[in-house]
Amino acid sequence: MMKKGLSLFTEAPFTLPGVFFRSYKQLGLTDSQFLVLLHIHQFHHENHFFPTPTDLCERMTLTENECTTVLKQLLKSQFIKIEEQVADKIEETIQIAPLFERMYELAAAEQEEKTATSTKELEGKLFQSFEEEFARPLTPMEAEMISMWLDDDKHDVTMIQAALREAVLSSKLNFRYIDRILHEWKRKNIRTTGDAKEHSANFRKKAPKVGQAKPRPSYNWLEGGR
Repeated sequence: MMKKGLSLFTEAPFTLPGVFFRSYKQLGLTDSQFLVLLHIHQFHHENHFFPTPTDLCERMTLTENECTTVLKQLLKSQFIKIEEQVADKIEETIQIAPLFERMYELAAAEQEEKTATSTKELEGKLFQSFEEEFARPLTPMEAEMISMWLDDDKHDVTMIQAALREAVLSSKLNFRYIDRILHEWKRKNIRTTGDAKEHSANFRKKAPKVGQAKPRPSYNWLEGGR
């Protein structure tokens, strides 16, 4: 008996992305409306593309009239639509593609909002890093220059952070030097912090050693490496 019962679970599973369950309330769907949509989706998996209120109420605790009301609400709110499919004969189908489109738009908007929030946090930390390295508050002109790197020159936050570190290592902590580093990286198509580190390391390896007591020269971005 147990083995026969387990055979029920060999049926193809019904799956939906988690965003459907997390977000249907935000779309204005009630629990009953969402459950009807899930049943319609399951009927589609069973190759039944126009489930009637009678079909739905046989699987739900809702009455046939309640299922009819919910379907009308979903049509009016444009979560579903009825289309005619022409094959051997004209047949009507209930399409839930509008639901998927609305869910996708919501998920995309949420992701965009998260990205914007994350970007703002990174930019805030960037300004803080400059103040920590300079050991003083930034002047309005310096803050404006950082904003120009971000907004006008489209430098990535991580690359500006890397340029700041390079200026610190080179003992040339000033905005003109950092600006020159960023300009040089952009000119040479250096787009990642890994590429920037490799570029600086390669220069230091090639730089001639004057003596063991003297430190290795750092890359002079203002003079193009000289």
